[in-house]
Amino acid sequence: MGRIATFDDWTDLFKAWQKDIGFDNSLIKDYPFEAFYEPPPVSEIEFGEFAGRRKWESVLEIPTQEMRDVLLHLIVTQGDTEFASSEQQQHLVNTAPSAHDLKCLLRVMREEMRHGWQMCHILVNHFGSSGKLEATKLLERRAYKGDRLLGAFNQPVNHWLDFFTYTAFIDRDGKYQLTMLHHSGFAPLAGSMGPMLKEESFHLFTGQSGLQRVLKAGKILTPTVQKYLNKWIPMAYDLFGKDHSSSALRFYRWGFKGRFDENPSTKPKDPERLNEEARLHYINEVGEIVNGLNQLVPDGQPKLSVPDVKFNRQIGDYAGQNYSVHGEPLGVDEYLLHFNDVLPGAADVQALEGVFKEGNWVAQ
Repeated sequence: MGRIATFDDWTDLFKAWQKDIGFDNSLIKDYPFEAFYEPPPVSEIEFGEFAGRRKWESVLEIPTQEMRDVLLHLIVTQGDTEFASSEQQQHLVNTAPSAHDLKCLLRVMREEMRHGWQMCHILVNHFGSSGKLEATKLLERRAYKGDRLLGAFNQPVNHWLDFFTYTAFIDRDGKYQLTMLHHSGFAPLAGSMGPMLKEESFHLFTGQSGLQRVLKAGKILTPTVQKYLNKWIPMAYDLFGKDHSSSALRFYRWGFKGRFDENPSTKPKDPERLNEEARLHYINEVGEIVNGLNQLVPDGQPKLSVPDVKFNRQIGDYAGQNYSVHGEPLGVDEYLLHFNDVLPGAADVQALEGVFKEGNWVAQ
């Protein structure tokens, strides 16, 4: 992709990206891609070293180049997840279990694309040549080539049970990230989050209601559903970052990214463990979701459960360690057997393909 001078140049690259990933833009031809900003919920910086000052409206108002570089990285990472998720999902268009599900998928995809558009609007219009370069690179990486910035966004979403689980739990992490950025001291970023959060709520609904409908239909047994929870929820744990994080501390100190339940009247218990604090909120919410799903599990089938925070972690204190899905330490050989038993394998995919062909596996 060539260099860009204006945001109009970037939109041309965006259209080329849609075509390159195989997405038929005619499916959403009436959807207006725009950048939407709302006034930030608070006009002053709410936390950190600059608390009480007016939020920064331009990058040049931010005191140091190091702070500007950190903010740029934060925006790039958020934008990268948005384009990646569309790349992960676009091939599902031809296998939707119903017209309703296709409509939901297309809405999720166009809104994820718009969220990436929103982040690039900030990059191009506020960060000069560096922002234009990064906005271009966001359209050059590919989830299916494994070069997106965060691990969960390089994983394949193979079918619709994958999609429902992904949107229920990976997009739920997105809700947390957007909420924390809603408090940002950089006004254009904070002002982007309100519209994005409203759209994100539909993505969570799509996933959660999809899993409810799967359980109501009863064609897919809960041990199989459990394997997909085991696949995606640990990846969501990783998306919160390292438990002990100097980066999260900098985001907070400099007023760029708050806590999920940000309250200026309370100080963080441990500023270097803000990621862990947010992850604990997420785990509690996921527990409530799974408890609700269990109300739909037919008699005679095992209930669903939330994978332990130690299982299959790639980031943080438990990265690369051999814990069971229930949090028990295992030997290497024992772990490999357990790992292959509790995650989806070729036999599960083959069995699901048969269910999908039969139809009526999702309640209408």
